[in-house]
Amino acid sequence: MIAASLFACTSNTDEKWNNVDTQLYLGEGINQPLIVGFGGGDGGNSWTIARVKDKRDKLVDMGYAFLALGYFNTENTPKVLDRISLNTIHDAIVLAANNPKIDKNRIAVLGVSKGSELALLLASHFNDISCVIAMVPSHCVFPAHTLSASTSSWSFNGEEVPFVPMPMKTIPALLKHDLHTAFSIALEDHEAVAKAAINNAPILFLSAQKDEQWPSYEMSLTMMEKLDQNEFNNTYEHIAIDGGHFEVFDHFDSVYQFLDRNFPVE
Repeated sequence: MIAASLFACTSNTDEKWNNVDTQLYLGEGINQPLIVGFGGGDGGNSWTIARVKDKRDKLVDMGYAFLALGYFNTENTPKVLDRISLNTIHDAIVLAANNPKIDKNRIAVLGVSKGSELALLLASHFNDISCVIAMVPSHCVFPAHTLSASTSSWSFNGEEVPFVPMPMKTIPALLKHDLHTAFSIALEDHEAVAKAAINNAPILFLSAQKDEQWPSYEMSLTMMEKLDQNEFNNTYEHIAIDGGHFEVFDHFDSVYQFLDRNFPVE
């Protein structure tokens, strides 16, 4: 593996948040398809840490380039997840894809938890994303991680992306750290959910039937139903594990197999 390069990308757009931190991992081949990894709601650049090194290295060994991208709570990014610019994130992906070892026409995004929300949004807004892997995903946008939770997690072209608000009746569940119940209550606002729904590219949903963080299994079923109704022409699969939110990492072979079938190294 070629030594990773670490860089910060700053967007030229005049937006509130304009930095991401990235680390690019390259193999020895040419025309490597690019996989971009996003972590979840704790922030940081979690695809650079030791706990997932084996999975990241396996992807590089398979012939993929891997870009680990931190979008908040890193050295050069906002400390709080609040109206993070999709444009800035896409700019960083394009910059990495211009590496001469990478096939810039073949880009996949791999998100975990809140990062899956981001991955699906990017595929909805930018047509150069050709594959999505969404681990314990959501099917709509939830609020920023601020005390008031009154803004969106994301922005696009300087405007907030529509989101599902957290109503007052979620407060008791939030105070008990019962996140699954709080998010389930928020999803009762069907009008807001429809406005904040995420469209998607060819995709693998990897959900957890005993998810303690949010109802990823139910939200994946909703997305599958939507794709069925729309007679979606691309591949879409849903694998539900019998476990909790973080146990999806024990089933990462499903990711390798999906990529091999639908986003192979050529």
